[in-house]
Amino acid sequence: MSGYGGMIALGLLAAGAVGWALVRRAGQKIEDFLLLVTYALALGVVGAKAAYLALNWAAVDLSRLTEPDYLSALLGGGFVFYGGLPAGLFGVWLAHRLHRIDPRPYLRLGLPLLPLAHAFGRVGCFLAGCCFGVPYDGPLAVTYPANPLGTPAGIPLFPVQLAEAALELGIFALLLGLYLRGWDAAALLFTYLATYGVGRFGLEYLRGDAARGRFGWFSTSQWVSIVALLAAGGYLLYRRQRAGSADAGPAGR
Repeated sequence: MSGYGGMIALGLLAAGAVGWALVRRAGQKIEDFLLLVTYALALGVVGAKAAYLALNWAAVDLSRLTEPDYLSALLGGGFVFYGGLPAGLFGVWLAHRLHRIDPRPYLRLGLPLLPLAHAFGRVGCFLAGCCFGVPYDGPLAVTYPANPLGTPAGIPLFPVQLAEAALELGIFALLLGLYLRGWDAAALLFTYLATYGVGRFGLEYLRGDAARGRFGWFSTSQWVSIVALLAAGGYLLYRRQRAGSADAGPAGR
């Protein structure tokens, strides 16, 4: 198993272990949780890979698709998280429709698991050499050999993958703490979007793989981060207005 695949497996095991503990604590059905996770994971992987191929289609060498090493590198590395997230949520909805599972309690306890699994995935990116950083010769700089993913060979690079892994672990700790304090699923989701959106927007300036897509001033992921932040801000305003209306209601009677 490659380092990338191994870290993905470890991430799923870690998230599954924490999820199992939270399901038992909440008194929910582990079978329903596993079914929702299966759908979310399957469609999330497809969405993440489809987004990566869409953004990097011009760089795909169609003439080499019959080469096992090239095809393995193409399919095994390179996923876009912002493509996997909506596809994974669609998987949850699909499982709800097909199996009559109420996803709301599982979404609430499952949201902290996303950044935990994602953190392991970013370490896998570091090991594989994809999603690499800008040229950098300071502390913790990493140098890669040539590989099919287009990583610059022999050039010291900033370990942006590890920086994002640290960000994800911090978000996991935050969301888990808020979950244990009783925050609802919507509040957890938009907190996740806000914190990850801010962090990802900044980390994009330290990314060196320009082929991931850029439109105008920002990269594709930065534009998605802006949308995520606007959504989170809109939700916060909605909650404040709703709370204000509830407080003013009895006084106006």
